[in-house]
Amino acid sequence: MSETSTSNRSENRSASATGQQAGGTSEQQQRRGGLGPAGSRGRTTIADGVVEKIAGMAARDVIGVHAMGGGMARTFGAVRDRVPGGGGGARSVSRGVKAEVGEVQTALDLEIVIDYGVSISDVARSVRENVISAVERMTGLEVVEVNIAVSDVKLPDEEDEEEEDQDRPRLQ
Repeated sequence: MSETSTSNRSENRSASATGQQAGGTSEQQQRRGGLGPAGSRGRTTIADGVVEKIAGMAARDVIGVHAMGGGMARTFGAVRDRVPGGGGGARSVSRGVKAEVGEVQTALDLEIVIDYGVSISDVARSVRENVISAVERMTGLEVVEVNIAVSDVKLPDEEDEEEEDQDRPRLQ
């Protein structure tokens, strides 16, 4: 009996070692349940507001975009920005932007005011390119569409409804 049991134990150990070396799973992998790398465990969700802020900043960087949002939104936003504690700072970045975010894709609607004298189609194309590039690079989401509504044209002699930083760099 001792020869047989010793022989069986020896065969089991050798089969076990061979299985591991031949690509079988180790005890450690079995305990982890065959999970992948640490960076792929879990889910990342991105709020609509995050994508809206990224898109708003990217759209404002394009030359020819005077402001974001419709007339009333800009007026109320300008008032809210001037009221202490009005929460206008964060909201003004995403003013005029609406995002619908899914698990792997997003769609955006932008409402912009264009400077008089620029080509609306060229500005719209540049806004789309800049927004898509920024959102996809920063979030990893696929941007399926960027709809742009031009709600107004800023004439040279019109007064600004809101104070904007005119010195910030812009893209062409």
